[in-house]
Amino acid sequence: MQALQVQALNGPDALELVDVPEPRADSGQVLIDVYAAGVSFVDLLLSRGEYQVRPQLPFIPGIEVAGVARQAPQDSGLVEGERVFAFAPLGGGFAETAITTSQLTYRMPGALFHEEAAALTVNYQTALLALCRRGRLTPGETVLVHGAAGGVGTAAIQVAKAHGARVLALTSTTVKAAVAKAAGADEVLVANEDWVSEVRESSGGGVDLIFDPVGGQRSSHSLRCLAPEGRLLVVGFADGQIPELALNRVLLRHADVIGVNWGGFFAVDPAYHRACAVELARLADDRLIRPLIGQTYALADGARALRDLATRRTHGKVVISIDAG
Repeated sequence: MQALQVQALNGPDALELVDVPEPRADSGQVLIDVYAAGVSFVDLLLSRGEYQVRPQLPFIPGIEVAGVARQAPQDSGLVEGERVFAFAPLGGGFAETAITTSQLTYRMPGALFHEEAAALTVNYQTALLALCRRGRLTPGETVLVHGAAGGVGTAAIQVAKAHGARVLALTSTTVKAAVAKAAGADEVLVANEDWVSEVRESSGGGVDLIFDPVGGQRSSHSLRCLAPEGRLLVVGFADGQIPELALNRVLLRHADVIGVNWGGFFAVDPAYHRACAVELARLADDRLIRPLIGQTYALADGARALRDLATRRTHGKVVISIDAG
């Protein structure tokens, strides 16, 4: 089969399209003919050797896949030949065939294409964990989403809307503002020197919940946007800087600062990720969420997909589309 391999830990340029033997599924594993693979920041970090897990070289990145189950354990509840989406924690998704465990493989919602289903794992489960489990979102609350034109930002907009929230989106450009609006945001603001005041005015004095995958100065200023007893969700640091927060504002606003670590939550509640997948499939079938796909790349262009992701030339979910033949 064809696959993209990381040959050295020096970023996307180290990816090469190669012919390798197909993986073999052991007991408890599912063999998937891959039709689409999600491109994530985890894959970018893996290619640089900057992720907490470092696979032995050479390795195939790709932790989000969608396709058809070719082989599945009899007790998995999966039927060979049915459409599935899956999380592959050890990578392997940037290939024509991949394997993962049956516990991390789920039936694909009938309403979605393979490219859309490939977006359901990391981004949408992160949004669901952040907003509903960690953030305790209730219907009628107002949510501010930072980085609202990216894969996880557009997922957060849709998950918040599906659970009855009013969503304000903050983006860096007018082009990205249009993406956030297309994802379903009620109101979109373009970040400027006075964006905090604009958020407070649009929300009637402050928002209840902030979804922040950006970090840096954006996080520091976010505390000023919170209503009393509001919650700031620390999801990531796409800005590249870990912020220092003014804890006096946390005290004065009776605010919560809440960490969200999707990958680390496996150890906290091993059953939660499957519950997330089931809930997301239901929301998709009910037409309450639909992943917004930005750029789609061929397998041979996977290195360019990672480069574009790294330089923020993408929006929505970035996907590699694979002709599994």
